[in-house]
Amino acid sequence: MAEFPVNPQRFDPYKNFKFRVKWDGHFVAAISKVSALRRTTEVVEHREGGDPSSPRKSPGQTTYAPIILERGVTQDKDFEEWAYKVWNLGAGLGAEVSLKDFRKDIVIDILNEAGQLVVSYKVFRCWVSEYQALPDLDANSSAVLIQSIKLENEGWERDYAVTEPPEPSFTEPS
Repeated sequence: MAEFPVNPQRFDPYKNFKFRVKWDGHFVAAISKVSALRRTTEVVEHREGGDPSSPRKSPGQTTYAPIILERGVTQDKDFEEWAYKVWNLGAGLGAEVSLKDFRKDIVIDILNEAGQLVVSYKVFRCWVSEYQALPDLDANSSAVLIQSIKLENEGWERDYAVTEPPEPSFTEPS
């Protein structure tokens, strides 16, 4: 199979700087970094007494690594509001966690250079295990304020309904 069946003239893989993240039906503002989607399956070794000296290997439990989202600090409250659903100190005894809706499914979309959707992943049952509202502040620096959330999740899958679109071609004006 060709790497790009709809656009056989394309040789370069997709870039890592065109993406967007969606939850609760809307795209989240100002996300600048998403950590890798990674899963690990435990290796279970076993051997019967009459087997050769090397053990057999079979798959065990699969775990999914947390996903870290980073973004510049803006007036958008999405990170903070989600983090407070998991733990809210001022909520009062017995109401510190919003058991009803602290988990969300998210979507990570990858776009080509023209801004067309080319690959999409659905991440299931995420919740915020770590929230950084502000980075270290430094009067001698000129950096952007970055906040982050760490999302625990129970798995992800590629959305195969998202297929390669025909890439636009541009002609120079005459």
